[in-house]
Amino acid sequence: MQLSNRKKYRLGFTLVELLVVIAIILALTSFAIIGITKAKSKANQAACMNNMRQIGMALQLYANDNSGVYPLTSHSTSEDQTWVFLLEDYIKNFDEVRICPADPKGKERRLAGGTSYILNSFVFVPPVDAFGEPDGPANNRPGNLYEPSRTITTFCCSDNIGVRSGDDHTHSDRWSSWSSVCADIATNRHGTVKNDPLKGSSNYLFADGHVENWTAMEVKSRIESGDNIATVPVRP
Repeated sequence: MQLSNRKKYRLGFTLVELLVVIAIILALTSFAIIGITKAKSKANQAACMNNMRQIGMALQLYANDNSGVYPLTSHSTSEDQTWVFLLEDYIKNFDEVRICPADPKGKERRLAGGTSYILNSFVFVPPVDAFGEPDGPANNRPGNLYEPSRTITTFCCSDNIGVRSGDDHTHSDRWSSWSSVCADIATNRHGTVKNDPLKGSSNYLFADGHVENWTAMEVKSRIESGDNIATVPVRP
C-alpha cells in the first residue's frame, strides 16, 4: 500500500555528499600538514640560530685564551687541530651544537666528526704568498676586524659539502656567481621547499656574536649585484 504523505526515507550518504566530505577532510589534513611543516621549520631555524650563537661565543672565548687569535680551519692545519675539535672544550653538548637540525646530512656529519656550519675563509684563512709567507692583513684576529657587526664568520654549509671534519670552511674568494655560492653554503636551509635554492632562508653568524636570517632571494640579489657577502669590511 502506498503511503498517503508519500514521504520517502533514505539512509546513508549519496555519492556526491560522500565526495564532498572526503574533499573537506583532505583539505583540512593538507592545512594541518602545512601548519606542522611551517612550525617545524621555524623551530629548526630557532635551534640553528642558538647553535650559531654558541659557536660565536666559543670562537671569541678561544681567541681570548689564545693571544687574540681565532682557531684555524683545515685549510691551514691538520684536521685534528681545526676549530671543530678545539671548540669542544668551550661548548657543552658540542656534538649536538655542531649539527643543524635541518641539515639532511646531519647524522652523517655527526658520525664523521664533521659539522653543519662552515667558517668564512676570508676571516679564518690567513693570506699567504706563493712561498707561504704572510701576504696582507690577517683577519683571524677579532681585534683586527673593522666592523664585527657586518663581518660574517659562519654559514650553514651546502648539501654538496663533504661530511668530514676537514670540510669546515668556505672558498669565499670563488664566489663570483650564484652557483659558486650555492656550492659552499645552503641559502635555503630553512623553509618548506628544500629542492629550490631560491626558496627558504638561512642563518648567518657575525663576528660580534649576533645571528641574522636572510632569504635566499636576498642573498642571490646581492651576489648578482657584485656584493660578495663574505667580504670583510675594511677601513675607508
